[in-house]
Amino acid sequence: MNYIVLDLEWNQGNAAKEPENPELSFEIIEIGAIKLNDDFELVGEFSKLIKPQVHKEMHHITSKLIHMRIEELKRGEPFVKVMQDFLAWCGEEEYTFCTWGPLDLTELQRNMRYYKMEPLSEGPITFLDVQKLFSIAFEDRKARRSLEWAVDHLEIEKDIPFHRAFSDAYYTSKVLSRIERDVFENVSFDTYVPPKSRDKEIKITFDTYQKYISREFADKVAAFKDREVSSSKCYVCHKNLRKKVKWFTANGKNYYCIAYCEKHGYLKGKARVRKTDDGGVYIVKTTKFISEQDMEDILQKKEHAKKMRKKKNKK
Repeated sequence: MNYIVLDLEWNQGNAAKEPENPELSFEIIEIGAIKLNDDFELVGEFSKLIKPQVHKEMHHITSKLIHMRIEELKRGEPFVKVMQDFLAWCGEEEYTFCTWGPLDLTELQRNMRYYKMEPLSEGPITFLDVQKLFSIAFEDRKARRSLEWAVDHLEIEKDIPFHRAFSDAYYTSKVLSRIERDVFENVSFDTYVPPKSRDKEIKITFDTYQKYISREFADKVAAFKDREVSSSKCYVCHKNLRKKVKWFTANGKNYYCIAYCEKHGYLKGKARVRKTDDGGVYIVKTTKFISEQDMEDILQKKEHAKKMRKKKNKK
């Protein structure tokens, strides 16, 4: 098993100088990666610039962050060529992608789709979000620190500058190598390509919660009519539970419910409605046990949502 520690830099449209391109808001301009073997030994490096085809002006935020000018990018290679080289470099041996944060694999596949390349997978991709793993290993599981903060916390030598694809992949690999292997069980899923069918849906139980990723539906109404999406089941004793608080939402994106298990207590459900690039939706649902105080907080959230809905209807 190899670990492909990946980092991307991307540019976005400069509204003052060029029209917005809704098909590709973020154009990848650099790919950097480190390949580690199962003993965390460095066995390969990858670093290439990509010649822009969509956004021909460098956004001022991007330029300030990575200290790169558009003239330098113009000497890069086309995205398709760089991507083909990258996948060939990854090799045929089994590997796991590792990134700092959850966004890179989604944007990589969005760029691949723009250039009519096949996606990396026919469904969700299991990967290691090193930012999340760092929080689980060294903090409170909830904090999301910058890469440089984590490097300083672990007293890793800073021998090359940050904020370029290769250097950030390099430092991410250093942080990864400091994390105990048992923490790797807390995998993440890139869902740019959601499950294709019910039998491909994902249900996985972690130490403190369970995650479910549904197949694609036409809309959220159809999604919540699905029994698996709307149900509440205890992931310890596997009993179907009756809801104390039915599904509700304050913003149309995140939905909440509360059920009760006689053996294990109150179970909170949180369902996020995610849109696909094809216009459909899929659901990412998490369930976890909560305290009575947490339950009261959810009830207050429901009452607030109810009041806001009434206020909106009056207007």
